[in-house]
Amino acid sequence: MPEKINRQMVIAGIPEGRLHISHYKMREAAVPQPGAGQVLVRTLLISMDPVSRTRITGKPGGLQIGDVMPSSGLAQVVASKHPDFTEGQVVECAPGWQDYSVHGSDALTGIDRLGPLTHHLSVYGVSGLTGYFGMTEAGMPKPGETVLVSAAGGAVGHIAGQVAKLRGARVVGIVSSPEKARWLTETLGYDAAIDRRAGPVGAAIKQACPEGVDLYFDNVGGEVLETALTRMKDHGRIVICGYASQYDTQTPETATRGVPSVVLYKRLRIDGYVVMDYYGKKQAARKQMAEWMKAGKLQVAIDLLDGLERAPEGFAGLFNGENRGKRMIKVADEV
Repeated sequence: MPEKINRQMVIAGIPEGRLHISHYKMREAAVPQPGAGQVLVRTLLISMDPVSRTRITGKPGGLQIGDVMPSSGLAQVVASKHPDFTEGQVVECAPGWQDYSVHGSDALTGIDRLGPLTHHLSVYGVSGLTGYFGMTEAGMPKPGETVLVSAAGGAVGHIAGQVAKLRGARVVGIVSSPEKARWLTETLGYDAAIDRRAGPVGAAIKQACPEGVDLYFDNVGGEVLETALTRMKDHGRIVICGYASQYDTQTPETATRGVPSVVLYKRLRIDGYVVMDYYGKKQAARKQMAEWMKAGKLQVAIDLLDGLERAPEGFAGLFNGENRGKRMIKVADEV
């Protein structure tokens, strides 16, 4: 083993409002050793997932000061005391923000490579599968329908919108900058894009979707969801897979105003959606997306930051809309 030190990025303070890089600090610890049936891995890539912010509470059951920040990622086996895993093998796991970690065999999954390792945290990982199944299984847009996607430039949204286009829908994305809006329409093939910071979102949705919205794929909740509800067609569908606007706060809104009356009047259907419900079909999904990418029908955006020390800025930046596509941190090169 080349290193004897395990760098760990730990919680240094509990945010009272917005998350800042000052809420983290680097710590050095000894490299852990695997026990019987366990595997020691070295972290290669860690995923930046907005929902992890909800765990930084300081409350019982939440992350405390001194805890290693958790995350999913990819790692390489350094030493194994389990017959199913061998030195040098790359695995999916939850290594957290650190160089080394020890896991039981049930917490590791070997990967069947379908391209660069970054693709296994993006298009073939949780984010990409969320976008894929969110359209093919949960939303099921029909040809000619109007689909509205929030956080459309993010890890999930940029995949979801493209899948909706491939199913023949007219797709409109909501993003946080004019640059992302142009990227959606000029590169990803969206029919229209809305910069939510450029003016009232309701008026922009009305202009982009003059006949209303058949399917709204929601990643953000809060005000954007409230506004989108009013632009839905009668009998429209809403798929909710996240509420990112409420993650970076200690006082999230507990309800979306106006839901009962709008849902009743428009006879809307609202479905909660968790990607793991469809994991029995994930290999078929990965095969389909690989075929689309090979044919140039699906574009994948990777937002890669280099170095464990950049994890705090990379994570905090998610809540300012800095990322384009899937953001991840490169911790080490594969050996």
